[in-house]
Amino acid sequence: MTEDGRVDGNDGDAELLTIGAFAARSRLSAKALRLYDRLGLLAPAHVDEASGYRYYRASQTERARLVALLRQLDMPLARVAEVVAAVEVDGAEAAGRLAAYWAGVESRVAGQRTLAEYLRGRLSGRSSDMYGKFVVETVDVPGRVVITETRHTLAGELPAWIGASLTRLEDAARTCGGVTAAPYVVYHAEVSMESDGPAESCVPVADERAARAWAAAGGRSWQTAVRVEPARRLAYTRITKAQVAHPQIMAAFEAVEQWIAARGLTQAGPCREVYFADWDAAGPQDPVCDVAFPVE
Repeated sequence: MTEDGRVDGNDGDAELLTIGAFAARSRLSAKALRLYDRLGLLAPAHVDEASGYRYYRASQTERARLVALLRQLDMPLARVAEVVAAVEVDGAEAAGRLAAYWAGVESRVAGQRTLAEYLRGRLSGRSSDMYGKFVVETVDVPGRVVITETRHTLAGELPAWIGASLTRLEDAARTCGGVTAAPYVVYHAEVSMESDGPAESCVPVADERAARAWAAAGGRSWQTAVRVEPARRLAYTRITKAQVAHPQIMAAFEAVEQWIAARGLTQAGPCREVYFADWDAAGPQDPVCDVAFPVE
């Protein structure tokens, strides 16, 4: 071994580096190198069977630095592994994976920025200004048969689950006499980053007997059920596709709650989102959803 941590390679490589020397060259700590070895991100070129010492080739430096740079983007280790593996096959694919990850970061930051603005409004006492942007009305809805799918889900998974569950239920509705009214999602408890509901997707259908036969035949795999919803009066506000995003939709729910309290009404059931428009065809400013509470 030389003074700078190099040892002669035993497989034709010009030199091997001790973990300390390689850590200095790659600008990674020895602790990080051991972690990346365990995770399969960066395995040493040689491990001494007797001592357990790890040795690296100088040619591994570029991969090590790539891992370090990706980690500086706060990229999860599993995503780092995907990018690094893609580099070995196609640099363009690796770049695409990085671009997809960063697009997600920017989307998350944009949502957090909007949430911060919303919270600043609440903390500064400007909540009433925000609530005033929503027009609240009431509507009487008749009793109806609904097929439902229930799931405990956190906020990050909620949009994808809503789309998938309503699609499944609308497909099932074809065997239950067809869809008779706009589908909706009921929140039986809070859905957030820490609380998982549950939430319940609901599709009104025409034929109760057929619906119960459908549920008995195969609905259990998706936690589905059939029930008869009683006639209700809803207090609601209509929002656009852009306002469905968090936290704008929080302000809409709170605006309806404020309206209910101001008029001496009582909430008579869990809140809900009624989706009456074609989501995919709608633009950001198109009305797509009613945020509603049963009242009495």
